[in-house]
Amino acid sequence: MRRVLLSVVVALLGVGALLGVWSYQALNQKKAIDAIEVNIAAGTSTHKIATQLQRQGVISSQLLFRLWSRWTKTSNQLQAGYYRFEGLMSMLDVMEQMQQGQVLQLQVTVAEGLRTPEVLQHLAQSTATPLPQWQEAWQSLSDPLRFENLPVEGVLLPETYTYTLPVDPKKILQQMMQAQRALLQTITVETDWNRLRILASIIEKETALDEERPLVSAVIRNRMALGMRLQMDPTVIYGMVMRDGAFSGNITREDLKRDTPWNSYTRQGIPPSPICNPGQASLRAAANPADATVLYFVANGEGGHWFSDSLAAHQQRVRQWINIERQR
Repeated sequence: MRRVLLSVVVALLGVGALLGVWSYQALNQKKAIDAIEVNIAAGTSTHKIATQLQRQGVISSQLLFRLWSRWTKTSNQLQAGYYRFEGLMSMLDVMEQMQQGQVLQLQVTVAEGLRTPEVLQHLAQSTATPLPQWQEAWQSLSDPLRFENLPVEGVLLPETYTYTLPVDPKKILQQMMQAQRALLQTITVETDWNRLRILASIIEKETALDEERPLVSAVIRNRMALGMRLQMDPTVIYGMVMRDGAFSGNITREDLKRDTPWNSYTRQGIPPSPICNPGQASLRAAANPADATVLYFVANGEGGHWFSDSLAAHQQRVRQWINIERQR
């Protein structure tokens, strides 16, 4: 009788071992997955996770997935999130990815020089998220910063940002604000960051060339030191947008004369608030203007500018630019 029982036990152990080997081989069997995206909601049970993964074609057996998770006591390590599974993967690979929380990483790039409403619209389009969500998130973040009914502008750092799904507009905007603050702490001891943002925003809109930004910054510094008005067109354009809601693309002499709080032709000093969200190069230039006596600049017809330290030299450059434009 004992021999019979022993034989049964040995047989069962053998079957168990074979099942264990087969199960592990099945769990470790790799298959090609063609970029399947799966959204695992927070609080989803292991049973529902396994069922969802099998239904979407990520794993071949939800039963094995569940049993292995239970046996290895890793069920509570499976993290919620939006995942992309692709390439040759086994069920063990899928488990490991979820245990490490390797969710889908996406990127969005924001260009320099956009006004905040343009940034919000770009982010909404790039992330396929409704614009009102971005506007609501921005309002909650900007309201504490609002001063004298001026628009909260220039506090977002244009850069490439990584985000995960589902999209969290407030989190991304906070990331952009924090990135700018971190940058400002490294480039200046200036405590009036808003003033620096205003200067940088003008520099950003005046030139697209990084090597010219310190020279534009020098022009602003030198003109203000002499009590001259800045007389920079982007400040006029921003005022037109704030007053009319749009800019046609053409600026006239009458526009230069029409006063707004941002018009540096009609008002002394810098505008009351930034006119765009400046990039890193413009912020650095605002903090560190070139050591130059330049007071004027005009387009050179090749995407850059000529800089002059006297009105006579500037007028000569203006005539050159007019001739270039006439020949086109």
